[in-house]
Amino acid sequence: MEELIHYCWKHRLLPLGDLRTTSGKLVEVIDPGLHNRNSGPDFFNAKVKIDGTLWVGNVEIHDEASDWFAHGHDHDAHYDNVILHVVGKADAEAKTASGMTLPQLELEVPQTVRNHYKELLTTDQYPPCYRIIPDLGKLMLHSWMSALQTERLEQKTEAIKQRTDDCGGSWEAAYFVTLARNYGFGINSEAFEAWAKTIPLHAVDHHRDNLFQIEAIFMGQAGLLELDAVPERYRKAASEDGYFTRLRDEYLYLAHKFGLHPMDYKLWRFLRLRPQNFPHIRISQLANLYFGRKAGLSQLMECTTVEQMEEILKTRVTPYWETHYTFGSESSRNEKRLSPFSLNLLMINTAIPMLFAYGRHKSSDKLCDRAFDFLDQLKAENNHIVKMWKACGLTVRSAGDSQALIQLKKEYCDRKDCLRCRIGYEYLKTR
Repeated sequence: MEELIHYCWKHRLLPLGDLRTTSGKLVEVIDPGLHNRNSGPDFFNAKVKIDGTLWVGNVEIHDEASDWFAHGHDHDAHYDNVILHVVGKADAEAKTASGMTLPQLELEVPQTVRNHYKELLTTDQYPPCYRIIPDLGKLMLHSWMSALQTERLEQKTEAIKQRTDDCGGSWEAAYFVTLARNYGFGINSEAFEAWAKTIPLHAVDHHRDNLFQIEAIFMGQAGLLELDAVPERYRKAASEDGYFTRLRDEYLYLAHKFGLHPMDYKLWRFLRLRPQNFPHIRISQLANLYFGRKAGLSQLMECTTVEQMEEILKTRVTPYWETHYTFGSESSRNEKRLSPFSLNLLMINTAIPMLFAYGRHKSSDKLCDRAFDFLDQLKAENNHIVKMWKACGLTVRSAGDSQALIQLKKEYCDRKDCLRCRIGYEYLKTR
């Protein structure tokens, strides 16, 4: 398997004893080189002694030597400076475009590495590396968790940058879309992002001092002011509900004024959703938050403590929704504030990534460092992924740790990408 040969070469997991080319020349690996994941040779600037002579250049790796020709390297001048062709099976000679015959090393992957890699790919227990986790060094774990945490923030930064581009370069609008997406708390995330992109903030700003009009636009753009969007058993009551009627009439006026078109209400999901998470409740909370002028991008950038960040995100529903979960259906009075759990998730998934992304945009180390500090101060998430790693023996102290472990599960474990994982490396090298 070519990727396993890559791995053994990169990490120098080489067979015991002398290495020799297919022509019998002694090979000594001084430096395997820099792994290249883009086009061109697999490893740049390797240092290899062949029969006592030091060669500096590139190394190409294949499962079979004949792949050199199958991939067209014999006609590609980019491969003229390859100094060694490392293969699993030397079934042919390899020649460069300049006509030079390359020295070839037939590299046998150690049997222990093969066995352990097979275990990682086929073991039913999850994660497959569970048995070595309690024995891993603290320094290695700390280093890997820090790298994963950064990787996750970088990934979220790319998503935010894409939203910024979609919003015509407006970071303020991208922040609103990101915040809205995370108000979906998983089940309705996609619908909330689609909804937020239909909200013309420049138009809403003209009515920002009127909470009723903000809610009319927000609910109307969600398609929730159409009678067909109301559950059938509440439809008659909703049609006679004065607040529903006034909201709908106000939305129709504003929609005509600004040329608005609502999204399809069928995109919203209600199945197995707690009433507290109904779109009506979350949209009302967002309307109140927007009306309060607390959670703009500038306010977020001014936060220097977790407490300040939490304060600007706190919100509640508008008065009507204190006694309703949907139009036409009354419930006992409840202010329906964001719970501490929800606030924690919004800070982890919205505020901190936005702080980091904007810090990168402005080349501000201060903002980026603050994002990491806030993650270290917040409570860890307590979802099934975090519980799984805890059961394996990993200590989870903060949101920084839980974010790192979510990244590990989604980007490495789920993809069986054990060869890029540092825990996978420790597993493969065990005897």
